[in-house]
Amino acid sequence: MISVCIPTYNGEKYIKEQLDSILCQLSEIDEVIISDDSSTDNTLEIINNYNDKRIKLFINNHFYSPIFNLENALNHANGDYIFLSDQDDIWMPNKVKITLKALEQFDLSVSDCELIDSKGNIISNSFYLLNQSGNGFIKNLIKNSYLGCCMAFKRDVLRYTLPFPKNIAMHDIWIGLCVELSGKSVFVNEKLIKYRRHENNLSSAGSISKNNVMYKLKYRLVMLFLLFQRKACN
Repeated sequence: MISVCIPTYNGEKYIKEQLDSILCQLSEIDEVIISDDSSTDNTLEIINNYNDKRIKLFINNHFYSPIFNLENALNHANGDYIFLSDQDDIWMPNKVKITLKALEQFDLSVSDCELIDSKGNIISNSFYLLNQSGNGFIKNLIKNSYLGCCMAFKRDVLRYTLPFPKNIAMHDIWIGLCVELSGKSVFVNEKLIKYRRHENNLSSAGSISKNNVMYKLKYRLVMLFLLFQRKACN
């Protein structure tokens, strides 16, 4: 069984295109877990109009954080395989098939992706090439390759990644580095989503970070402490 976990907040502009690209790849026993962080636009109406029993919508949340909004979705997931999804991307038609094949041998799979703008025009043909993506704990601590919307993993990964610590910079780097320490991950070369970059993105992935050097050093030191603390408890 697959659980696709999507944190939403004011996603009316792109959520239908994203859900259409996901639902057509799922079986009747799979599920889409959506945690909405108190959207004020038509996001909930669009989702409810599907009237699809596979969609499980959790509303009236007040996390004000994509990290803990996603955590809420993960806590409600029942699947053996967990796929992470943003509200504004587009899945390629072969995403589920290729990812499940990779998860036969690995605990976590990351795919490459095309970068598109708000209108769907291609900005870059490969996130991997832009980011020099790949495995390695130190490599990813220095420069994160784990792009959440391109990730999927086995359910057991939740055992040592949840709950998310309060002071992590973003959930994808936390999950990726936890798996680097406690499991096996693979970077799949196929481009399995169209990753949308626009003015409302909450992540700086795919663009130049505006954080200063001191912030970057501090968050990496905090991340190291939290990772090894979690490792010691598991």
